[in-house]
Amino acid sequence: MKRRGFLAAAGAGITAALAGCISQSNNEDSLVVGTYSAFLDAPSISPGEWLKGEFESEFDATLVWQSPPGEVNHYIQRKQEGVSVDADLYLGLNTDEIVRIDDELDGSLLAEAPSVEGRDSVKSGLNFDPQERAIPFNTGYISLVYDGTETEAPTTFDGLLDEEHSGELIAQNPGTSGTGRAFMLHTIDRFGTDGDYTYLDFWSDLQENGVTILGAWGDAYGAWQEGEAPTVVSYSTDQVFADQDGANLEEHQVRFLNDQAYANPEGMAMFEDANESLARDFMEFVLRPEIQGEIAQRNVVFPATDNAELPPDYAELAREPPDPVTFSYEDLQGSLDGWIDDWERTIVQ
Repeated sequence: MKRRGFLAAAGAGITAALAGCISQSNNEDSLVVGTYSAFLDAPSISPGEWLKGEFESEFDATLVWQSPPGEVNHYIQRKQEGVSVDADLYLGLNTDEIVRIDDELDGSLLAEAPSVEGRDSVKSGLNFDPQERAIPFNTGYISLVYDGTETEAPTTFDGLLDEEHSGELIAQNPGTSGTGRAFMLHTIDRFGTDGDYTYLDFWSDLQENGVTILGAWGDAYGAWQEGEAPTVVSYSTDQVFADQDGANLEEHQVRFLNDQAYANPEGMAMFEDANESLARDFMEFVLRPEIQGEIAQRNVVFPATDNAELPPDYAELAREPPDPVTFSYEDLQGSLDGWIDDWERTIVQ
């Protein structure tokens, strides 16, 4: 369940995810994998430490996690500075980050994916990199999550503007949050960027109706858990996490606005000059049916493959929208930064 910062924390350095300090390795039998922090320390049963143990128990190698505060942007910046990225692979790329890499670096950060066993099992439609560098490993849907004991969330975007829902929504800044960025893109899909009423008009109206906008998913979800508002922009798999935590599922209801949610597949890709053999082993390992199922449960997402091993009740808790929405690489290239800039100029924080 991906919750990420975008540019705000760029250049702040690498935080070693499991050790709490800078972590690098020059051992040729080590695989250094960058990822987003929630893959390692989210409120759910994060998969990072488990995956490290499972991989190391089978392969004669050490898996070293990196979770730099700037996430993917950290590696972009190192490449721009002409220094080594000091990592072999990144796990957790999405479409807009691939676009940013190509826009900032002319595609010179990531290597072409090797032939990987299990890639044929990735579900049709999840591939998002036209150059096939990134291999999808999971996907999620950004939706509303609400406390059904406090409110009945609206069924449409327009309903969010009703007076009865004033002050009820917590969202995220699309400039600093991947979840917030996905929700903004969903509003662009719904209202457009040109015409008499655009996504910026909707956000202005939403602000007038008392929306709370916070910097990151963790901030927003934490505020929601503390009862600051009954509805939060989050993920349609929320009941998986709630069930794991023994929570009252009535307090973790999912709403698909206009029967839609924004689809956000995540992929893994090698950096240039990676340990290709070990990186291939890792990617094949991640795509195994039993590993896919375990990552999905621990990361509170949907697996990328059609043969993942999941418990029978998973489909009852993990909700999929009737009408998924997403933007392709081509849709976002040359437009995303401008949309975010326009949003930031329009919405006063």
